[in-house]
Order: sequence, then structure tokens, then C-alpha cells
Amino acid sequence: MTDDAKFPPKAPGRTATGARKASVKSNRTRAREFALQALYQHLVGRNDAQSIDHFTRDLSGFHKADSAHYDALLHGCIEQAAELDALIVPLLDRKLEEISPIEHAVMWIGAYEFQHCADVPWRVVLNECIELAKEFGGTDGHKYVNAVLNGLAPKLRSAEVEADKAAGKARP
Repeated sequence: MTDDAKFPPKAPGRTATGARKASVKSNRTRAREFALQALYQHLVGRNDAQSIDHFTRDLSGFHKADSAHYDALLHGCIEQAAELDALIVPLLDRKLEEISPIEHAVMWIGAYEFQHCADVPWRVVLNECIELAKEFGGTDGHKYVNAVLNGLAPKLRSAEVEADKAAGKARP
């Protein structure tokens, strides 16, 4: 098998493996990526938010991220961890401890943005979280993240989800 046969033809703005190219990532997408890495440090290493924050801000490329969005995600998710877990756990088919720390952190980001970032459409939150799980998580982790956040969206963004459903029915 040749190298070209391993991957389907790449879409514009995507690498050969399907990930978004760094050159087309928005500053908010980058903020989510850095927040995910920081939340992973919190979940796995039990590091405190300030230490993680100082370390993350020194990483290469951080200057291209939306630092305000990163701050909101990192500090908001850590401060509201118990509340976010309470939203997520009823939608899981296993114990929270059995969830990968990457998928756990991605679900925190999604739940937090559903609740606190009304300027980001729910479908964008969902798509961004799926992309994070694809890029950083396990092979099928994005499917799990998709299922959980799709179950959470109608609870936290009911009007927006219903409006999208109604608009979808009105299309030919």
C-alpha cells in the first residue's frame, strides 16, 4: 500500500489525516486547544489552575489564541467542575472515572460553553468539541463526546436547538 492510499484525499484546510491545518484555526479554536491541554493537566496531574495557567501561557503559539476565552474555559471549568460533572454524568454509559481525561475535559469545555458562551452557537460548540476529541483523543472518542454533548444541548440551549429543528423542518 502506498502512503497516498492510507488516507482519503484531503479537503481544503485539512491535513492528510483530516485535522484542521494550523493556518486555518481561529483564535478561539486555539484557545480551546490550550484550555484542553491545561484541563488535562488538572485532571491527570491535579495541578492548580494558576500553575497550569503560567505554564500554558509560555507554550509556543499561545499568542495566537484568544486569551480571554482560554481564561474563561480554564478557570470556569475548574471552578465549576462538580456542576459540569453533574450535567455530564447522567448522559454517560459508564462511570466518569472510566472516561478518558481528554474526553472528560472536552465535555467540560462543551458544557461550559453551552452555559456561559451564548455568543457561540450550540452547533459550533458541538463541532469544536468533536474536532478537539478527534485531534487529541482516542480513536472513537469524538463519537462519545458527540453523543454526550448532543444529549446535553437540548437541556442547556433548548430554545436554540428547537429553533434549529423548526428551521430544518421548514426547508424543502
